Amino acid sequence: MTRTRKATMVAALAVLPLALTACVGGGGGGGGAEGGDTDDQTLTIWHYENDDSAMGQAWARAIEIFEEEHPEVEVVVEKQTFEQIQKNAKIVLTGDDVPDVMEYNKGNATAGQLASQGLLTPLTDAAEENGWADLLPGSLQTTARYDEAGLMGDGEWYGVPNYGEFVGVYYNKEMFDELGLEVPTTLEEFEAVLKAFKDAGVTPLAEAGAEYPLGQLWYELVLANSDRELVDQYQLFASDVDFHGPEMTAATEKLDEWIKAGYVAPDSAALTAEDMGVSFINGTYPMMVSGSWWFGRIVAEMEADWGQFNFPGNDLHVGSSGNLWVVPANADSKSLATEFIDITLRPEVQDIFAQAGGLPVAGDASAITDEKTRELTENFQAILDADGLSYYPDWPVPGYYDVIVSQLQSLVNQSKTPDEVLDGLQSAYEDGKSDLLGS
Repeated sequence: MTRTRKATMVAALAVLPLALTACVGGGGGGGGAEGGDTDDQTLTIWHYENDDSAMGQAWARAIEIFEEEHPEVEVVVEKQTFEQIQKNAKIVLTGDDVPDVMEYNKGNATAGQLASQGLLTPLTDAAEENGWADLLPGSLQTTARYDEAGLMGDGEWYGVPNYGEFVGVYYNKEMFDELGLEVPTTLEEFEAVLKAFKDAGVTPLAEAGAEYPLGQLWYELVLANSDRELVDQYQLFASDVDFHGPEMTAATEKLDEWIKAGYVAPDSAALTAEDMGVSFINGTYPMMVSGSWWFGRIVAEMEADWGQFNFPGNDLHVGSSGNLWVVPANADSKSLATEFIDITLRPEVQDIFAQAGGLPVAGDASAITDEKTRELTENFQAILDADGLSYYPDWPVPGYYDVIVSQLQSLVNQSKTPDEVLDGLQSAYEDGKSDLLGS
């Protein structure tokens, strides 16, 4: 039987002792000094997804399967909010009243931080036993593995993703048809489409310089000139990054060219992602480079016929796994927790993600009946097949999001040259890297 309750962390926080000490995690899947398998009667799950979301629907089915296979176990689902878990996880997980498995954000500053502090159970043994490493491409595994310093990409498994997200191009089919334009397959063809719209008096790209979208467009252009080696240098600190090398220079100069050519509206420096999305949905702009998270809203609100394609010519793309399932070090039903995680990767659960537009990491796009959902999933699968997920431009160091936004706004405003923008990006990146690595 499943019990679902909406929980805040207030009660849990109230009973914690004033002095909290993190336990130290063991290696290879053993977990911390506390917890383990002392309770085989209850599985407690924390997550923050709505019941009608793709994740909520898929996980509800995973719970049903778990209960069918473990009728003796009571499943308790506690609904948190993203903000509650993000802000309070480190405090709550030092206590004894913790979930057995919970949804948590991926990355150095989140899952990596908890892992480095011994608050999460290493899942490497479970990953090997269940074949997760064979099922998930390397670019998905990156967000699941963290080293002793909490840096992603290496070391033990501390989390498991079961859905994904990526950035592509949404386009207005009716506006394309009016000019007799085809979907571009190379960057050169994409630029020809941009020019055709501009020549017809239409600004081609919906953009937002005040938030994340412009940075993601810039990073797609970086990736257009890059290989996996540069991604590892930039995201994982595999070696030093040359910000004035050919990859980032070409991308920044190309974006500058597009701004000067009028492919990006001059007022976009002050626009938000919401402004961008609404302007695309209402038909002001024919294209929008942004994430799969817009899919459901565009389906619901856009009246004109529309479609999607991956950023033309790129083998590498902006995107990553979704959030992770993690097992707290103090959990008392760890074996049940890893069984539940494994169920979420089964085809019958992954196919629910697919049908609901949730981008499964191990689903079958051919089973999807809705044309647009199938197109989205096939585009994502093409990226996975090429192991092309390359994360987000602001991920490497804390506070880098604001730096990227500010620097690229200067490019839109034409108050800085591409070289000056790269100088600003490099300075903040190197300072943040030094802080993280202690050098």
